[in-house]
Amino acid sequence: MGNYTITVLAGDGIGPEVTAQAEKVLETVAQLYGHTFTFQRGLVGLTAIEAEGAAISDETVALCEQSDAILFGAVGGATPGAKVKPEQALFRLRKGFQFFANLRPVHTFQALLNASTIKPEVLQGTDLIVVRELTGGLYYGHLEPAVPGKPSEIRQTERGTEAIDTLLYTEEEIERIVRVAFEIARGRRKKVTSVDKANVLSSSVLWRRVAERVAAEYPDVTFEHLLVDACAMHLLRQPSSFDVIVTENLFGDILTDEASMLAGSMGMLPSASLGTRRTAHGTFGLYEPIHGSAPDIAGQDKANPLAAILSAAMLLRHSLGLEHEATVIEKAVERCIDEGYRTADLRESGKEVIGTKEMGNRVIETVKRIAQEKA
Repeated sequence: MGNYTITVLAGDGIGPEVTAQAEKVLETVAQLYGHTFTFQRGLVGLTAIEAEGAAISDETVALCEQSDAILFGAVGGATPGAKVKPEQALFRLRKGFQFFANLRPVHTFQALLNASTIKPEVLQGTDLIVVRELTGGLYYGHLEPAVPGKPSEIRQTERGTEAIDTLLYTEEEIERIVRVAFEIARGRRKKVTSVDKANVLSSSVLWRRVAERVAAEYPDVTFEHLLVDACAMHLLRQPSSFDVIVTENLFGDILTDEASMLAGSMGMLPSASLGTRRTAHGTFGLYEPIHGSAPDIAGQDKANPLAAILSAAMLLRHSLGLEHEATVIEKAVERCIDEGYRTADLRESGKEVIGTKEMGNRVIETVKRIAQEKA
């Protein structure tokens, strides 16, 4: 039985709604298995900007420092052109805590094969994980220290306005994320696909060189290169051929949004952002659904909380070392789907559409049933 501290950063839009359901599931797990989860909360994103003047305050970062894991909702909604943007909270957390490895599992539930726009026979057997590098690349070209002579900026020239974004990767950054992918593959089906754009980008040429060197250390794992455009096509054409995909920041962001359609909705995909810091129980990490803040449905009890709940399961597994409890949550989610419950994003003919809170309650009741079955 353990005592754990979790910092909850619910954020903006539907973030508080889905995170609340994930919290309730965690509380249920704590009660059933004799754990103590202490939740401490901070503001983040637009909510923090409005209340504290920053996307995330020093005080909130300090709360994160004092915890075993971070449960994150969503951020977004700033006015275009605003100097302080909600997303800066994520950038600060990722860079500050060196959350360099973003794990995004994509699993197709048998009962949801018809929820996707892709043919069920194409989806059959899809079970992959995208390992996305999270602290380098284009998203960080604007941060200090800037690359000499090549900052990310919009500036005026004699030819008019031009924009520059700097894509920088070091050998060390590439090696550590590729190594994570190979270690994960060893516990799965032993296949790694490295995705780049080496026919155009110098950063991808380096990426490919480093990936090949690391691959040589894992002779038991099948390894292949794939250009990012070809990968996008194969994700829709033969998704079951993938096991572990490893790629850089921008490509990973785009490809996983595409891959969410394999699962039927972005509301089904969780994620874990892990770094180098260890806790007494596992690896310190940030856990969040991959969907955004979806302000158009915020406060309407329409959001799908399953990605947030599955993110909480990943938190139990990776940061708290509670593998059994994580598996119970994942089984409960699958059983709820099998029993026909759907939120609006997964609307299917003949299936019962329920709200955010009701879906959370269904998962909680199913977690309790599974725990009783195992007793």
